Amino acid sequence: MSDIGDWFRSIPAITRYWFAATVAVPLVGKLGLISPAYFFLWPEAFLYRFQIWRPITATFYFPVGPGTGFLYLVNLYFLYQYSTRLETGAFDGRPADYLFMLLFNWICIVITGLAMDMQLLMIPLIMSVLYVWAQLNRDMIVSFWFGTRFKACYLPWVILGFNYIIGGSVINELIGNLVGHLYFFLMFRYPMDLGGRNFLSTPQFLRLYQNPSWILRNQHLAMPFDLMTKLLYV
Repeated sequence: MSDIGDWFRSIPAITRYWFAATVAVPLVGKLGLISPAYFFLWPEAFLYRFQIWRPITATFYFPVGPGTGFLYLVNLYFLYQYSTRLETGAFDGRPADYLFMLLFNWICIVITGLAMDMQLLMIPLIMSVLYVWAQLNRDMIVSFWFGTRFKACYLPWVILGFNYIIGGSVINELIGNLVGHLYFFLMFRYPMDLGGRNFLSTPQFLRLYQNPSWILRNQHLAMPFDLMTKLLYV
């Protein structure tokens, strides 16, 4: 048990909490502690009954059973692998920027889910993170099942086909890839490679997660309005 605990604590913070929630919420539903019906993203319940927790629970919940258990474990592995690689790689030392990426992708996926009546959002968010990693490491050679090797830029589409074989659908993977592409294009491709405007910027209040001492250095601010202004704008 100590080995499992050491491994869990070695996971970077944001990935660790995301991974833990993606294990805990399906377990709660599986044990019947809370009815899984409360975890799905149902537009009517969210928009008209004000069940505002549904976009969050739908992100962490997956109905684990004999027919879906393997798909769940595979995507849990993808979450651990590629979220860890991003958090300790391209976003190393920048947890606020990584958290902003997750929030941006999540908001886009929730909006798409409400429009397309997608009840579960776990796989799209995982795939969006995997897509960003693949684009940032597009020329890296990766290995997949049965010893196949190819460039990382093709990985999201290979996984889309793989999940179709074992799960029977590509909508979740496709939405995740498109959202990941949107973030990558707006954050990296358009401003850096094409010389365009930077449309995405991490809000200052998220940077407090990265550097909480900012508040202590600004205790001289006299008006709460001034503090709020600094928190909301970069």
